[in-house]
Amino acid sequence: MTVEENLWMGGFLMNTPTHAKEAAEKVFDKYPRLAARRKHQAKVLSGGERRLLEISRALVMEPEVLLVDEPSIGLEPRFIDMVFEILHDLQHNEGKTIVMVEQNAKKGLEFADIGYVLVSGEVAIAGEGDKLLKNPEVGRLFLGG
Repeated sequence: MTVEENLWMGGFLMNTPTHAKEAAEKVFDKYPRLAARRKHQAKVLSGGERRLLEISRALVMEPEVLLVDEPSIGLEPRFIDMVFEILHDLQHNEGKTIVMVEQNAKKGLEFADIGYVLVSGEVAIAGEGDKLLKNPEVGRLFLGG
């Protein structure tokens, strides 16, 4: 499917296809990088552009809450920064609540208002993201040391 068709699919549950197309246009307005590739097959996008498309597909439904699973996985560092900048914008400028699972502890905790460190599926420690970053126990638990 093309980038545009992917966005339309994000609005599959909307009342009419016209609503989905209008919502997709709002996304294209927000992300010119996607707009420039709207007729391209999604498979030719870079890893970062694909992640942007995935997030944008969810945005078509105009959710209040985004559930984001491993946004940095498999991405080059420059694309990781881009993805977290997009998520930061959604959280701070658009008021979206973001619930994220992220194994890149540093990036995840830099982003988090509240973070949880899990060990064997159990919450081992929780707190404000910036405080957890400074807590040596987090490193010990995360690295299994």
